[in-house]
Amino acid sequence: MCAMRPEPVHEPGDGSSGSTGGGSAGTGDLGRPGNPARPEYPGWKAVLTPEEIRRALTRIAHEILERTHGGEGVVLLGIPTRGVHLARRLAARIGEFEDAPAPVGSLDVTMHRDDLRLRPARALQRTQVPPDGVDGKTVVLVDDVLFSGRTIRAALDALNDLGRPRAVQLAILVDRGHRELPIRADYVGKNLPTAHREAVRVLLTEIDGEDSVLLGERAK
Repeated sequence: MCAMRPEPVHEPGDGSSGSTGGGSAGTGDLGRPGNPARPEYPGWKAVLTPEEIRRALTRIAHEILERTHGGEGVVLLGIPTRGVHLARRLAARIGEFEDAPAPVGSLDVTMHRDDLRLRPARALQRTQVPPDGVDGKTVVLVDDVLFSGRTIRAALDALNDLGRPRAVQLAILVDRGHRELPIRADYVGKNLPTAHREAVRVLLTEIDGEDSVLLGERAK
């Protein structure tokens, strides 16, 4: 692994799906003592702490079990990169509640993105489907941030290539609004009202060495 860690930024024009959370936690809350600026990210504010992320994922796992009758026939597919790690965490939470983790995999959406011709140089990610496949299953797509909805549209197209699920649901850590397509998450960790000029960074321990969600001004 190289010394420079990846910095996940969801901002206008990136085609990413992403959400920024917190119902009442709009941009005006960022100056409060509980949301200090991060010295390693000048001008960025923490909007979700590690404990808040843990609680959000635990709640989402409970909600998935409630809506799917104990997780019957559920398959979790994470969208690379951070969605995959979130899906694995949700599978582990479900395993804690039901004595068996939900089947989990990953779904690369690269070749289905609608901006591929504008930015053709993209590295392909891994698609890994559990042994029983997705036919007749309730597939829960998992991603870190829901923004325009275009990544999720691409994920639906990619999923169509794998089989015919009984139902498809969407779990998101942060919903930042500004949808460009009629897509809505079934499970949301945090709703975060944002301005178009703002960007969201999701940091996860598996990749970044820490858990955090940051909000700041996007690069100009």
